[in-house]
This record gives sequence, structure tokens and C-alpha cells, in this order.
Amino acid sequence: MEKKSEKKHFVLVHGFCHGAWCWYKLVNMLKSNGDHQVSTVDLGSCGIHPKRLDEISSISEYVQPLMDFMVSLPDDERVVLVGHSYGGIPISLAMERFPEKISVAVFITAYMPNCQDPPATLIQEYFKRCSIQSLMDSKFTLDQRRENLPISAIFGPDYMTAKVYKGCQIEDLELAKMLIRPNKLFIDELSEKSLLTQGKYGAVRRVYIKCEGDEVLEADFQSCINERSPPNEVISIEGAGHMVMLSKTHDLCLCLKKIAVKYR
Repeated sequence: MEKKSEKKHFVLVHGFCHGAWCWYKLVNMLKSNGDHQVSTVDLGSCGIHPKRLDEISSISEYVQPLMDFMVSLPDDERVVLVGHSYGGIPISLAMERFPEKISVAVFITAYMPNCQDPPATLIQEYFKRCSIQSLMDSKFTLDQRRENLPISAIFGPDYMTAKVYKGCQIEDLELAKMLIRPNKLFIDELSEKSLLTQGKYGAVRRVYIKCEGDEVLEADFQSCINERSPPNEVISIEGAGHMVMLSKTHDLCLCLKKIAVKYR
């Protein structure tokens, strides 16, 4: 059992179309017995954030809630920053701005950029690997100037059932259908060079949690991400699917606790 003096602060950042609500099972498990402090954020126009999608005009506005939270932390506090799926982009930008406030960053089946290529490279690679048809009834706004790359999207209920929430309880799937909101991808802004530097983003230790059985970010794409941007460690969770915080909550909780102790 960890000593009280080793209490950790986990900051959980959701992925595409989701909100802080998707962490509800994990928050409870991490907090149980007063073991750890846990914070979640709703990114711009996500979850219960008050702005609509059309009111978020930039990646800066999208990640502002996370940046505001990081600013609010005491100067001597270092958190375990966790991002899921598309949430890997916002936490990367936070790592660049606040490296001294992060003990370790954890990417859960997530986009994990490197310092050489713009973050948008990973998004573009993802859409090259999958067809619009494979995304089923998800709805997209496409940029016809740039090879029909998506500007924004929202998951369709059939896609959520077949792929995003595969392996999850039906109650979690139905809840998600009620709560998801459309999301922008910000490919233009994320195509800029020098968004992430070796001296800041690259100075933060990174752990990648590979989710086996994920049909959204499939195994070969997760492997590609790790090859292009090697982390300090890769951990696999068997049979996790994409929404591991709901399908394998206990396994993920144990992983995060071990990471927090190892990367103090």
C-alpha cells in the first residue's frame, strides 16, 4: 500500500466527441480510500463546456480549459497528465507549455506526436489508413481544399456500437450516445512546425498504454505512433478496445498507479 505522502494527482483529458464524463468509473476507483487526487477537464465545446462548436475557432480555444487548469496548479506541484485518443494532442500542447508541472504524461491509445513532425501528421496518417466508409454512420464536415480531410465530426450510433464502445457495458454505450458532442480537428493549425520542442515537450517523460483490440486506433497504427515518437515505456492492456476506462477500468487504474509511483 502506498504511503499517504505518496498521494498522486491525476489529470484526465478526454478524447474526440467526449467529455470529462467518460472518466467517471476511473475517477471513483483512483479516489477510493483517499488514495489519490483526480481532476478532469471538459475541453472547449465538449462535455458541459458552455460554448458551442461554432464558437471554438482555434486549437487554443479548444485547449484553454486544460491550460487554465495547469496555470491554477501550485508551482511546486507535479501531476500525472493523462490523455485518451485525440486527447493526446491537448496534453502534448500542455507538456510544451508546462513541462515543470508534469511528472509523467500518459498516452492511452492516443495520438502522441514527436518534435520533428507537426501533430497534424498523425491525424492525416490516420485518415489515410482508414476510409470514410469504415467510419460508418459518423458525420463529417470535409475540407475540399485539402483532399477532403475532415474539419469536424461526430460519431454515429452504429459506429459507436460496433467500434468505439466494443467491449463496454450497454449502459455506458447508451449514456455516451446521449452525451457526445461534435468536435473539430484543427488540422490547419496543427500542421504548423515547431509547436512541440525537444527542450520542453521532449523533456517530459512519456508512457504509452497500448489498448489491444482497439478498432478505432488499431494496433498497427498505435505501433506506428510509438515507432515515430518512442516513449519511455509501452504498456499493453489485453482486450481493452478503445474505451479502456470503461471496459477495463480496474486494469487501467492499476497501470496508472504503477506509472505514478515509477515516474515520480
